[in-house]
Amino acid sequence: VQLQASGGGLVQAGGSLRLSCAASGLTFSNYYMGWFRRAPGKEREFVAAITGGGGSTYYADSVRGRFTISRDNAKNTVSLQMNSLKPEDTAVYYCAAKRYGRGSIYRPDDYDYWGQGTQVTVSS
Repeated sequence: VQLQASGGGLVQAGGSLRLSCAASGLTFSNYYMGWFRRAPGKEREFVAAITGGGGSTYYADSVRGRFTISRDNAKNTVSLQMNSLKPEDTAVYYCAAKRYGRGSIYRPDDYDYWGQGTQVTVSS
């Protein structure tokens, strides 16, 4: 299984970025897909998740209303549209896949596969 994240970069506060994650080697629609982030000196934290069919989405309070997670099961991709970015959104962002039927979408330890991470830096 491979998850390949892309789309990070440097943006000014108030700007937007779109992250993408391409998955291979798994039955994509059988997995929740999530985005997590790790800021310098902090633990990895939940950002957003989406069900296998895309019908339900979940967000951390800190990003709700600014970030949107979506997926395209025909292309095996999941995206995170990030608007109104703030300096505190600066982190390495990771996509992850979690099988149905086990664990919590909010806990990174309950995810089965991880991408390599992509850096997002928001300048003030």
